[in-house]
Amino acid sequence: MPLLLAGVGEDNIIKKISGTPEVKKHLEHLGFVPGGVVRIISESGGNLIVSVKDSRIAISRAMAGKIMV
Repeated sequence: MPLLLAGVGEDNIIKKISGTPEVKKHLEHLGFVPGGVVRIISESGGNLIVSVKDSRIAISRAMAGKIMV
Protein backbone atom coordinates (compact mmCIF):
# COMPACT_ATOMS: atom_id res chain seq x y z
CA MET A 1 0.00 0.00 0.00
CA PRO A 2 1.19 3.59 -0.49
CA LEU A 3 2.73 5.33 2.51
CA LEU A 4 -0.02 7.96 2.53
CA LEU A 5 -2.50 5.25 3.62
CA ALA A 6 -0.37 4.17 6.60
CA GLY A 7 -1.36 5.19 10.10
CA VAL A 8 0.36 7.89 12.12
CA GLY A 9 2.97 6.49 14.50
CA GLU A 10 3.29 3.07 12.84
CA ASP A 11 6.65 1.72 11.72
CA ASN A 12 6.49 0.62 8.09
CA ILE A 13 9.03 -1.21 5.95
CA ILE A 14 9.58 0.34 2.52
CA LYS A 15 8.87 -2.30 -0.14
CA LYS A 16 9.25 -0.32 -3.36
CA ILE A 17 9.69 3.20 -4.71
CA SER A 18 7.84 4.03 -7.92
CA GLY A 19 8.03 7.02 -10.25
CA THR A 20 10.50 8.41 -12.73
CA PRO A 21 14.21 7.70 -12.31
CA GLU A 22 14.68 11.29 -11.07
CA VAL A 23 11.98 10.88 -8.40
CA LYS A 24 13.42 7.54 -7.29
CA LYS A 25 16.92 9.02 -7.00
CA HIS A 26 15.62 12.06 -5.08
CA LEU A 27 13.77 9.86 -2.58
CA GLU A 28 16.80 7.58 -2.27
CA HIS A 29 18.98 10.58 -1.37
CA LEU A 30 16.47 11.52 1.33
CA GLY A 31 16.82 8.02 2.84
CA PHE A 32 13.80 6.25 1.35
CA VAL A 33 15.27 2.91 0.26
CA PRO A 34 13.63 -0.53 0.01
CA GLY A 35 14.02 -2.35 3.31
CA GLY A 36 14.25 0.89 5.28
CA VAL A 37 11.86 1.84 8.08
CA VAL A 38 9.62 4.89 7.76
CA ARG A 39 7.11 6.31 10.26
CA ILE A 40 4.51 9.02 9.73
CA ILE A 41 4.92 11.57 12.52
CA SER A 42 2.06 13.88 11.53
CA GLU A 43 0.04 15.32 8.70
CA SER A 44 0.15 19.06 8.15
CA GLY A 45 -1.37 21.14 5.38
CA GLY A 46 -1.66 18.19 3.02
CA ASN A 47 1.97 17.21 3.57
CA LEU A 48 3.31 14.35 5.68
CA ILE A 49 6.03 14.69 8.27
CA VAL A 50 7.87 11.37 8.30
CA SER A 51 10.77 9.91 10.21
CA VAL A 52 13.33 8.03 8.14
CA LYS A 53 16.91 7.19 9.18
CA ASP A 54 16.71 9.31 12.35
CA SER A 55 15.61 12.39 10.38
CA ARG A 56 12.28 14.14 10.04
CA ILE A 57 11.32 15.06 6.51
CA ALA A 58 8.25 16.77 5.05
CA ILE A 59 7.01 15.18 1.83
CA SER A 60 3.97 15.89 -0.30
CA ARG A 61 1.06 13.48 -0.54
CA ALA A 62 2.05 12.88 -4.18
CA MET A 63 5.54 11.76 -3.12
CA ALA A 64 4.10 9.63 -0.31
CA GLY A 65 1.95 7.88 -2.93
CA LYS A 66 5.11 6.71 -4.70
CA ILE A 67 6.51 5.01 -1.58
CA MET A 68 5.06 1.52 -1.16
CA VAL A 69 5.14 -0.05 2.31
